[in-house]
Amino acid sequence: MAPSRDRRPGFSRRAQYGLFFTYILGIALAVVGAALLALSTFNPAAFAMARAGVAELTAPVSAVLGAGVRAVASVPETIGTYFRVHDENERLRARLDRARGALIAGRRAQLENARLRALLRLRDRLPDVVTTARIVSTTASSTRRYGLLNAGAWQGVAEGQPVSGPEGLIGRILYTGPNTARVLLITDAESVVPVVRVRDGRPALAAGRGDGLIDIRTIDTADGRFRPGDIFVTSGTGGIFVPGVPVARVLQAGSENAPARPFARADVLDIAIVHPAFMPPPPPAPAPVPSPAPSPSATDS
Repeated sequence: MAPSRDRRPGFSRRAQYGLFFTYILGIALAVVGAALLALSTFNPAAFAMARAGVAELTAPVSAVLGAGVRAVASVPETIGTYFRVHDENERLRARLDRARGALIAGRRAQLENARLRALLRLRDRLPDVVTTARIVSTTASSTRRYGLLNAGAWQGVAEGQPVSGPEGLIGRILYTGPNTARVLLITDAESVVPVVRVRDGRPALAAGRGDGLIDIRTIDTADGRFRPGDIFVTSGTGGIFVPGVPVARVLQAGSENAPARPFARADVLDIAIVHPAFMPPPPPAPAPVPSPAPSPSATDS
């Protein structure tokens, strides 16, 4: 059955009022549109003022609606930017890790180069060298302080020979094997090294304490006071140790003895030079005393 062409809302007053106001609103909008069209045609200036007034009223609403639209439209871009930045951050972190590794390797190479240069300067200053080898291990945490050298009798290493490093004196050879040698470190309690103070040449003894430090002890009482920062080097007295090799620096003031820190620390020992045992030159021979010439009176008689 075809629908009826009668579109009256029936007996519902609400529907009737709604339809009535819809017609009124449509007619009003049409009249306003026609008036605006006529105004824009015959009086553009007045129409521009009316348009500006409408814009002033609708600008806040348009701004709010525009911000909402832009916020909704930026959601996909924000999500994409987040993932893009996250990936870029991961790439930068990986690059930074690689650069950090290269920086550490370069720093280690620089330190190794500096130590080797110091070792070469030591070789130039002390030309008599038995061999240059590595200290492969030390007993830094034990009460006895030893080092193991990867060179022995086959390389010319013998008992009693002094061992030095780029920083200073390390110790002396205790005993040797074919390709290894045990080094008695200067921090061992059985180690005693004759030394002199650099600033005035005052002799002293550097005795190991067994705890990584050294006791500097006086030999005479003429000037037995030690100051922090006093530097002691080997004196060569009694042989074995080549004179002039740095040994230790005083940490605290003392009257007859003072603690000192060795320049060659056991925890960083790696490369060492073995020298022949130092033999001090013999004392000069006494000059012969000329015999007195005979007197003339004794010759005549």
